[in-house]
Amino acid sequence: MLVAADMQGYVRVLRGEELKYESWADMQATLARVDVVKSDAVEAEFLTGEKDIRKAAKFFADRGPLEIVLTHKDGVLIYADGKFTDIGFFPARLDGRSGRGDTCIGTYVAMRLSKPPREAGIWAAAVTSLKMEDLGPFSRPIRDVEALIHARYNHGSIL
Repeated sequence: MLVAADMQGYVRVLRGEELKYESWADMQATLARVDVVKSDAVEAEFLTGEKDIRKAAKFFADRGPLEIVLTHKDGVLIYADGKFTDIGFFPARLDGRSGRGDTCIGTYVAMRLSKPPREAGIWAAAVTSLKMEDLGPFSRPIRDVEALIHARYNHGSIL
């Protein structure tokens, strides 16, 4: 079993009608108990003080999680087993950016049940790329994901 935590749920707080970033007192205790941390670059900088996403990923990992999934405007950074892997997003259009982080971490964790971090990251980036093309939740057939992986990520060698 993998336990994952998305930093958004800990730092983005609704106050009235405003969404604000707030500090998180229990960060150390929580990070020590999870396997995978997901953060976007803005949340990572807020929590770690690091603008450099690699340094932010290392900050999170130094507090206990085995794997870090850090999204940014161009893709996803995976930090696992002491190695960084950068994987780009390749959407044909940007009509549905809302929910991309949830799509990314959900896909990553699901694929980690049977694939190593790099391969799970490629699947997560591919599904997220396709999700960003449409409003709402991801609803494309798996063959679309496989086609994108084949076309843009390592020529499909992970299928």
